[in-house]
Amino acid sequence: MSDPDLSHLARPGAEIAVRVTPKASRNRITHEAGTIRVHVTVAPESGKANVAVQKLLAKAMGVAKSRLVLLRGQTARDKLFRID
Repeated sequence: MSDPDLSHLARPGAEIAVRVTPKASRNRITHEAGTIRVHVTVAPESGKANVAVQKLLAKAMGVAKSRLVLLRGQTARDKLFRID
């Protein structure tokens, strides 16, 4: 199963809310009932999971990861990203 195409969300200024599952068996993104879930294999320490989520999300949306800014949720499972 491949990650969903989230390129329709890639508008400047758009805010994307995601739910993160760290220490998953593999990196993947699921989109169900309006919720974007990002599963990453890394542990949530020293911001490593945030970087992995940012990278995976940017790839699925077709934008540079430097354009994704984490607004809220640095240490929470629910995160809010904005596209600059």
